[in-house]
Amino acid sequence: MWIDWLHQWDEILTLALNHLHGPFSDACMMLLSRKQVWFPLYGVVAFFLFRRLGWRKALLVILSVALTTVACDQTSNLIKDWVGRLRPCYNFNMISGGLHMLEGRGNYFGFFSAHAANSFGFAMSTLMGFRNDTRYRYRHYAFLIMTWAALVSISRVFVGKHFIGDILVGTLIGLGYGALFGYIARRIIMKGLPSPSLSRGTL
Repeated sequence: MWIDWLHQWDEILTLALNHLHGPFSDACMMLLSRKQVWFPLYGVVAFFLFRRLGWRKALLVILSVALTTVACDQTSNLIKDWVGRLRPCYNFNMISGGLHMLEGRGNYFGFFSAHAANSFGFAMSTLMGFRNDTRYRYRHYAFLIMTWAALVSISRVFVGKHFIGDILVGTLIGLGYGALFGYIARRIIMKGLPSPSLSRGTL
């Protein structure tokens, strides 16, 4: 059956990538995989959103980022329990194949990767947010933030927590939610936010 064929190749490719490890790459991948490491990045992005868009538009973009994150997390939790696919670190074929693990094993199920969904969701929603500033195209930001998201996502394969298939599906989910909420924020911004003076006058 084609699903079994996909599972087989997912295991083969995941092990092949996971085996590309060494002391330096292991340290880098463990660092990339930790969510707390990236809090300063989020702060820097928020700072530039406020600087480039103004506080009202920036708050709307940040709200779209928050909604993207919540949607990615909740969808991931729902799908993980529904599909019930074991993480590589609980899969006998992967362990017997020499899976290299750099973290604790965590919860049993791993399809799809919330790390990948959240990373690409953040990347897409903030990129769409910056592009509300029509003075620039933000091509350099697009390259850097998508590269960051890809590295964070692939680190989950190196630490032994996810299959490549988990990452690919998480990437699509994150890009989809990021585009959706980024588009909604953009539509509201294009229609025009009420001015502070007008808002105070209607109270």
